[in-house]
Amino acid sequence: MSEPDVSVGDVVAALDTWYPPATADGWDAVGTSVGDPADPVRRVLLAVDPLRAVVDEAVAWDADLVVTHHPLLLKGVHSVATTTPKGRVVHDLIRHGIALHTCHTNADAPRGGVSEAMAHALGLTDVTPLEPASLDPLEVWTVYVPHAEAERVALAMHDAGAGALGDYDRARFTSTGEGTFRPNPGADPTIGEVGVQETVPETRVEMIAAARVREAVRTALVGAHPYEEPAYSVVATAALDDLERGSGRIGTLAEPTTVAGLAQRCVDALPGHGSAVRVAGDPDAVVRTLALCGGAGDFLLETARARGVDAYVTSDLRHHPVSELREHAGAPAVLDVPHWAAEWTWLPVIADRLRAAFTDVEVRVSEQVTDPWTFHLPSSRG
Repeated sequence: MSEPDVSVGDVVAALDTWYPPATADGWDAVGTSVGDPADPVRRVLLAVDPLRAVVDEAVAWDADLVVTHHPLLLKGVHSVATTTPKGRVVHDLIRHGIALHTCHTNADAPRGGVSEAMAHALGLTDVTPLEPASLDPLEVWTVYVPHAEAERVALAMHDAGAGALGDYDRARFTSTGEGTFRPNPGADPTIGEVGVQETVPETRVEMIAAARVREAVRTALVGAHPYEEPAYSVVATAALDDLERGSGRIGTLAEPTTVAGLAQRCVDALPGHGSAVRVAGDPDAVVRTLALCGGAGDFLLETARARGVDAYVTSDLRHHPVSELREHAGAPAVLDVPHWAAEWTWLPVIADRLRAAFTDVEVRVSEQVTDPWTFHLPSSRG
């Protein structure tokens, strides 16, 4: 096989574009744990968990990069000695020149992420976030500048982060008019004289900016503006939901089914495992609208009920939250599926994205079942 012109850093850059690390929860540990960004990549192995079995598969397949959903070092450690399971994984990866990169909570909420992949695996249509994320608060800046200085002021504001929206930057609107003012005693006007009203041809420059860069934009504006007292205004825009990013997903089944039928669909659609699908609800109740969350989604139980869905599917549910939810009239049925199986549905999605982006790189979804539950016994009662 010829040496590919793709590096670990190239693949990580693509992953960071699709699943920005800055969107991960504050407690999370995403990014590259092991490896050199400059190393070449010929083969990428995808898995949910960075366990020893996955690393053994990566070594046997001669992979150069392993991408997992769950972090290896989520909590702080003081040792990576080979006498510990995590230390052994680190040493095996380094010894065989294999990099490890993690996309965790930064891959849960976006388009092409874990919850959306699970929604499509279960056959949902018209899929949108169950709890949409809020778009970054935006502000509209308007500043009045003498014609000759308008470009310089606008560029300074752009360099500070204003005028950026989505995949575009340096966006602005300009119009022309006349500004009038009269300098009072104590003023040191750039144009005009104290006590005399002045009229100046000016450019009105308008652009948007995220609220978080407000002070940087203001500093740049004031620093670049020729006037002693620049005239500008800042207006906050209405808060908007991000319809492509958010926690969980909600949608409609192409064909209605029953709660029992939905449970069977979960068994059929998710990869094989040794655990069980648990159900709270009437098995004969009809399901048309469905909400779900990949991974541990008990924080969305009330949101699902408030949205009026017929059923909610997630993982790692506890007794009391489900019991209390089911006490409400009209509460949705609740299905608890294995955490690993739910999040595995994302792996084929990211595999397709990587294959499309890097045509000379082999991509494989790990064959290891890393769900910790190896078997279950159905109750003989009920």
